[in-house]
Amino acid sequence: MIDEDEPVGALMRRRPETIRVFLDHRFGCVGCPIAFLHSVADAIGEHNADRDAFLCALDGAMRDSEDEPQGMLPGRSAF
Repeated sequence: MIDEDEPVGALMRRRPETIRVFLDHRFGCVGCPIAFLHSVADAIGEHNADRDAFLCALDGAMRDSEDEPQGMLPGRSAF
């Protein structure tokens, strides 16, 4: 579950698999100098995003990464 009060930059650093979600939703948070000041809730509001859909996508990205074999990059095959 995502803590909406967590700063975006902290979330992306802690869980890099969420970066793709920010990019897919056209959030400009990746590389933004104030990403460590804006919470996830702030970012959702700034980008007029569907809150539930965005949080669901973040949760899904984190869940999917937990299913990846260790040592593998998300979306990459061993073959």
